[in-house]
Amino acid sequence: MQDLIARALDLATVRGATYADMRIVHRQTQAVGVKNDIVESLSDDETAGFGVRVIVDGAWGFSSSNVLTPAEVDRVTAEAVAVGRASGLVRKRVAQLGPPEVHTGAYRTPVAMDPFDVSLEEKIGLLLAADVAMRGVAGVKVAEGNLVCLRERKTFGSSEGSFLEQEIIETGGGIKATAVSGGEVQVRSYPNSFGRDQACQGWEFILAHDLAGAAPRIAEEAVALLTADQCPSGVSTIILDGSQTALQIHESCGHPIELDRVFGAEAAYAGTSFLTPDKLGHFRYGSDIVNLVADATIPGGLGTFGWDDEGVPAQRTQIVKNGIFVGYMTSRETAQWLGDGHSRRSNGTARASGWNRIPIVRMTNVGLEPGVWTLADMIAATDDGIFMQTNRSWSIDNLRLNFQFGTEIGWEIKGGKLGRMLKNPTYTGSTPQFWCSVDAIGNAAELRVWGTPNCGKGEPSQIAHTGHPAAPIRARNIQVGVMK
Repeated sequence: MQDLIARALDLATVRGATYADMRIVHRQTQAVGVKNDIVESLSDDETAGFGVRVIVDGAWGFSSSNVLTPAEVDRVTAEAVAVGRASGLVRKRVAQLGPPEVHTGAYRTPVAMDPFDVSLEEKIGLLLAADVAMRGVAGVKVAEGNLVCLRERKTFGSSEGSFLEQEIIETGGGIKATAVSGGEVQVRSYPNSFGRDQACQGWEFILAHDLAGAAPRIAEEAVALLTADQCPSGVSTIILDGSQTALQIHESCGHPIELDRVFGAEAAYAGTSFLTPDKLGHFRYGSDIVNLVADATIPGGLGTFGWDDEGVPAQRTQIVKNGIFVGYMTSRETAQWLGDGHSRRSNGTARASGWNRIPIVRMTNVGLEPGVWTLADMIAATDDGIFMQTNRSWSIDNLRLNFQFGTEIGWEIKGGKLGRMLKNPTYTGSTPQFWCSVDAIGNAAELRVWGTPNCGKGEPSQIAHTGHPAAPIRARNIQVGVMK
């Protein structure tokens, strides 16, 4: 690998590149899906290839291939240089990377149990046990479960002198019960919605969730939702569970701090950002207790690694401090766009979804620092409100400013106690208004790192895996239900 990388870097330099890097990526993914006592899907995929990225005449060039031979490395490198030279004819700005990043080393996700060492029979058996438990509850029409295991080996080298090897391991899974009565359909998911929760951990992550043990409760709640009262409309205090807080962070905090989005370099697929550079350092983003960080060093986080795909070390960056917006996520190039008075170094958040994609600014583990509350105390200190759990739907504008979210289930809070179950809970707001209304955040014992393995961005599209440390939060004076 090192010889092939050196070959590409030398050729790129000879052909006129002022910078070059090469990534070799080998990914293995195993997925199992069960539905109503049938193994509905089973896949074991592998993909391998490499990409060469260069700067020529101040412009980027990139090319890739799944044929890892010296001759193909030569061809792809020459093509990347040719693309860069052609791009230089129409570039709007000179690509600059700031200070050199020179690092060597190796990183591997620490796991207690390698998920690829667990037999398919055990994986299928676990999902079928949860399936049986869900379908044992009268009213459940569809029971589903899935498991995903991923191993990605990456080798990176740059013309600045970096050579890095990484092995990232991920494990994820989840179950879902669907109840139907007449024209009413209700769903409950565990441990998270949209298929699964996922982490940079081993098989121990799945065992800790006890999918079969949680299955009866999930199924019973899905059935109970069929006859539950509709979420009322009006202005209310809401408490969000950790998984919904994580989604709120992802959509209204993580995406708007991606600096390529701020400058319009990423706009066509998912919009830009309301967090323009003039707000940096003084904009009131949230209440005094709101502190947000982007931290790629958290053990087990889905956005945790040794180095990003530009060879920049994983690091922790403050995003919001005591409610004030203080930081972005940056790549090597976008860090230069902020101008004088700001760091010229990337904070290590450039990642690519595979060997045939270029690195772009992606979330690592963007989350809330813990507060002082337990969930029980938060509920007890709320006279009138709604507790909402597990995301069901989301919608947010292209600036990441105005949003509406729905959850699978809710409970009325009266006099500091949970009361009747509520179906179809929704809430609406704008990002700074919402976070300024937050007056309680769960403590360290309530916090966990949730995984989002399906974050889309870029054209051509890239799917990133991101983590979100989150605990339950309480927000006051929020519009809930259908607006009138």
